[in-house]
Formats: sequence, C-alpha cells, structure tokens
Amino acid sequence: MRRRLPRLAAAWAALALTACAATLGPPQPSPSDHDGWTFAPAELKPVGLGLPGAVLAPGVRFAGGIEIVAGPESPLHGLSDLKLSGDGGFVAVSDAGDLVRGVLRLDARGRLIGLDRLASRELTLEDGRPIASKIDGDAEGLALTRSGDLLVSFERRHRIWNYGPLSGIREPTPAPSPEFPFPDNEGMEGLAAGLTRRGEDGWRVVGEGGGVWDCTSGGCRGAGPTVSQNLLDGDYRPTGLDRDPTGEGWFLVQRRYTPPIDMRARVRRLSAEGTVGPVLIELKLPGTTDNFEGVAAERRGQATRLYLLSDDNANPAQRTLLLAFDIR
Repeated sequence: MRRRLPRLAAAWAALALTACAATLGPPQPSPSDHDGWTFAPAELKPVGLGLPGAVLAPGVRFAGGIEIVAGPESPLHGLSDLKLSGDGGFVAVSDAGDLVRGVLRLDARGRLIGLDRLASRELTLEDGRPIASKIDGDAEGLALTRSGDLLVSFERRHRIWNYGPLSGIREPTPAPSPEFPFPDNEGMEGLAAGLTRRGEDGWRVVGEGGGVWDCTSGGCRGAGPTVSQNLLDGDYRPTGLDRDPTGEGWFLVQRRYTPPIDMRARVRRLSAEGTVGPVLIELKLPGTTDNFEGVAAERRGQATRLYLLSDDNANPAQRTLLLAFDIR
C-alpha cells in the first residue's frame, strides 16, 4: 500500500487539475506594508469547477476561482480560515501561526480573478514572542468582531485569543472559549462573529467533532447539544463558519478528508439552534476539490457571495484554492 500512495497522490493531483494554462500574473504588492507585514509573492492561476463533480443547489452560481502557488517556505501554505475585512480586503490565518491579508481582484462582472497586496506577519504569544511551534500555532478559526477585533481559535492548545484591531495587531489577550475537552487535532474549527441567540454581540464556535457554542465577553454557552450529531454527516466534519449577512443564520463548511484518495466539501446553512439545512454547494472528484476549511460571506447586490478557501497542508499533491459562489 505504501508503494501505491505516491501514484495515487499523483493521479489525484492530475485528476483535480483544472487550471487554465495562462496565469493571472502575480499579486501587486502594497506600497504601504508596514507594522510587521511583509509582501508575500505568489503565482496565481485561474480555476473552474472542472469535470462533473460539483453539485450546486438551485440559485447558487459559481463566480470564479484561483489557485495560489507559492514557494515551499512561503506563509501562503496551510491557510485554514479567512474573513472579509471590508473595502474588498480579506484576512486569513494558517495552521503554522501566520496571518495573511490581501485584496480581492474582481472583473467587471464581479467574478473573482485574482488577489493583490498579499502580505503576511507572524502571530505572537502573549509575551510578544513569535509563535514558533505547531502546538502553539495551530490556528484553525478566524473572526472579526463588530468592534474590529481579530479573534483566532487554536487547537492542540485549545484557546481563542484576541489580537486587537487588524490595523494595529498587538500581543493577544485570552477571549472566552467553550469549556469542553476537545481532542488534540479536533478543536474549534469554525469561528465567526455575530449576534448570539440572545441578541448579544459575540461569536459562534463550532467544534470539528460537533458542538455549537455562542460566546460573549461574559463566557460561552451551548447553542445546541454539546455534541451535535447533526453536524457529523457520515465522514464529513465541520471546518468553517461565517455569519449569513442576511441574518438567516450561518454558513457551515463540512469536509470529508481521506487523502490521497478522496477530498470533499459541502456548504450548508446552520440555524441559530445549531441544526443544519440542505447542501448548497458540494465539491468532489472528478471536479475541483481539496481540503476546504475556510469560508467568508458578504452581501453583493441581490446575492450573498461566499468565498471558500482550501488548506493545502503544505503538501505538493494539494492546492491552495479560493473559490467564489453567489447565492440568490
């Protein structure tokens, strides 16, 4: 079986390859990068949904996609979540403890065609030292609160840290997180800011092994069963979360990850009570798919725009993909 794995990985990569031959050109650096941010060079390639495999619910439309190709030492690997920062910008976090930001490049029709001003910086420990170990830096979730604070959830050492405003990242302070015995590698994968069921300003947390919690500065409480079985759909596990900007609950990413043979992803709505709705987006072979973990939502005209981000695990057989979908 071990001898077959490289062949399977190569076959999977070839089957999943849907990028056009032409590239989109490198992202343009920002002339104002400062305060610890460093330009992150990359090659960008357009991607489509590929061969039949993607299943979109009625009213869901693909709105462009790109692959981010970077060198082996680049911080643009292992990206596990993203959120939109306003004015066309986004921020992402990696499971190596890096923060990445950039600007979405859209064409005249609003389709995703590239990224600009990609930059990165290291997240720090509470004493200001850069995170240097996987056990400290395995960041999985990201949220931007209404007050502008950046929240990051970590697994292995399960915690949520507040790094202050994106415009002035500082040493983190602890933020309330669920008091739950998460397994080492199955922690708080979904994190998103929004109003709680009680109408309070806070954030919602979803565990990879199930469970939904609503948190405020005063603490966290379950929004459904402690281990919510309806989040665990067969081999699918929750990996990403963002608030529906229309106020109709949340968008949940579920992943089925059995490398190197199969990787699948689904997007569904998550209600205030912690129950999931029908599948809106399903990505699977032989179409474009990978280890999707991040999701960000915004309102664009009469549609809700979703951005889905994949974590390549710094594995050459995988890809860092950013796909856009419109839901009407």
